[in-house]
Amino acid sequence: MIRRAKIEEITEILELTDACAQHMIEGGIFQWNEHYPSEQAFIKDIARDELYVIEVEGSIIGVIAITTSIDKEYVPVQWLTQNGNNLYVHRLAVHPGFQGRGYAQKLMSFAEKMAKEKQYDSIRLDTFSKNQRNQRFYEQRSYKKLGDIYFPQQSEYPFHCYELIL
Repeated sequence: MIRRAKIEEITEILELTDACAQHMIEGGIFQWNEHYPSEQAFIKDIARDELYVIEVEGSIIGVIAITTSIDKEYVPVQWLTQNGNNLYVHRLAVHPGFQGRGYAQKLMSFAEKMAKEKQYDSIRLDTFSKNQRNQRFYEQRSYKKLGDIYFPQQSEYPFHCYELIL
C-alpha cells in the first residue's frame, strides 16, 4: 500500500534510507552520505504532504518524495518542457531486503499516475552518474537523460537529470 508518510514515521524512514546508503556504499556507489538524505528534508516533505511510503505487512519498505518545487540546481538544465507545470521525484528508496521485487516500479508508477491525473507536463528527477542501475531503471521507463548537475556535499561526480514527458 502506498500512502502519505506521517511525521511519527521519521525514524523508520531514516533507518530505511540509512540501510539503502550502506547498501550502495558496499556496492561502490557513494551517492548518499551523512548530508543526504537528511532528516530535515523528510520533515519538510511531510509538512508539504509530498512524502509517500510503501508498506508491506505493516512495515515501511520504500519511500518517494513527489513535489512541484524546482530545486535551484535544476534551473539551468535544458528541460524538454517549460518550467511551471512539472512534478519532481526525489529520495526514491526501497529497503535492500526488498529490492528487485518491483517496489520501486510501483512507487514510480504511482508518481506517474498522479502526474497524469493532475495534468502535469512532465516528471523530472536526477540520479547519480555512478549509479548505472538507477540510470537503466529510468531509461527503461522512457525517461530521457538531459544535462548534469552537481551536489558537492554528496559527491564530486555529477548527477544526470532525466525527464519524462506525459
